[in-house]
Amino acid sequence: MMLHEKDLLLISNPDNRRTAGIQEARRQMGMKPATVLSYENLLRTWRRGGGLAELVEFIPPSPLIRLDAPGEDWEVERGLLHLGATDYDVSDSKVLSDQVPSFKELKACVETDLPSSLQKLKRESFSAEAALTLEQQWGRIYAPAQWFRGWKVCLDRIAQEAREVWPGVQFWNDPDEIGMMFDKRECQLHLMRQGISVPPILPSSEPIQCWEQLRAAMDASRMHRVFIKLACGSAASGVVAYQVNPRTGVEIAVTTVGMETSQGQTLFYNEGKLQKYTHPEEIRTLLDWLCAEGAQIERWMPKAMLDQRVYDIRQLVMAGQAGHAVMRLSRTPITNLHLRNERMLPAEAGLPDPHMSMIQRVARDTMLAFPNSWSAGIDVMLTSGMEPRAYVLDVNPFGDLLYRVRHQELTPYEWEMKLLRKEPVRHA
Repeated sequence: MMLHEKDLLLISNPDNRRTAGIQEARRQMGMKPATVLSYENLLRTWRRGGGLAELVEFIPPSPLIRLDAPGEDWEVERGLLHLGATDYDVSDSKVLSDQVPSFKELKACVETDLPSSLQKLKRESFSAEAALTLEQQWGRIYAPAQWFRGWKVCLDRIAQEAREVWPGVQFWNDPDEIGMMFDKRECQLHLMRQGISVPPILPSSEPIQCWEQLRAAMDASRMHRVFIKLACGSAASGVVAYQVNPRTGVEIAVTTVGMETSQGQTLFYNEGKLQKYTHPEEIRTLLDWLCAEGAQIERWMPKAMLDQRVYDIRQLVMAGQAGHAVMRLSRTPITNLHLRNERMLPAEAGLPDPHMSMIQRVARDTMLAFPNSWSAGIDVMLTSGMEPRAYVLDVNPFGDLLYRVRHQELTPYEWEMKLLRKEPVRHA
């Protein structure tokens, strides 16, 4: 599959910094602006019973389509929750029925997969109608499993309708592969099958849906320190570094998640700073919610350190090439930069060349596991010790929004456009 310079259709949120960055890069590189189709407009068109074909009059024929992140827009979030509602009428969608779980399947997944004593622990959900009338509460994490189902419906429908309108259409990143990258459970299993080193997953004979099952699996495997990650979360949303003292049973959970009880209901928020929970009831409430919504649970690996701070690296890979890289350093287990952690370039930190080569190699190998996608940000950690090993922590299909870092004197978006313009680029 080849990508080359052609009319770019960008499906995104128009006022987003990502859209602005891409348009500025195209201007700097002397390229015509991308045509922008907003997620909000597309979702609204679907709700009216229309489709992508209605919107193509202002879109160039046979474009290259880049899907960008749908976040940071409340109307889009509500629209995706609407698509993911269990009472959403899939028959009105052009998505094939076998791609979307039925209402009965979803209800069973939400309710009957839990132990009988814990039936009350249900995923948060909203009806299709209620989703569109939600009022925004800043930072609140709304029904993440439902949101992800809506996002998958959105990706599937874009892919199908685009191929109907433009046979042979090309995608910057394949919609199916974007969906896989977004689901940490599916992504890590896929990478394991491809021989990519990832942190070991907590062994369990059945899906872990609550704190009780989590503790049983941890005790059985003697894995007393784990990272629990919201399966479809991003920007450290729903991440918990959880440890249990095997002798005393004392629990500690460090997380980005804040909790608030309102009218008898516990609401969960993505905080801008880390929270530390030590009270058993609070920890159980947090982990019951996280596991019920769907979680990736893996061994808490000891990361390499620099000046008493652990670090990992966001490595950008484009067209099979490893380019921009940023170190994320923290005195806590969670390194995401929006938590006021320190950023540093590998050269500034004096990272040895063999270590950087190892990171770049595993990042390139990771992209080979997604043969129909052109770029992603690969989060890689090195283990501590004299002979570190590299492990892939996450694959972000929208991971090219990196500030104050250049490669070949170009910003990430400028580098992408240079590669796109210079010559046809073959997907790995």
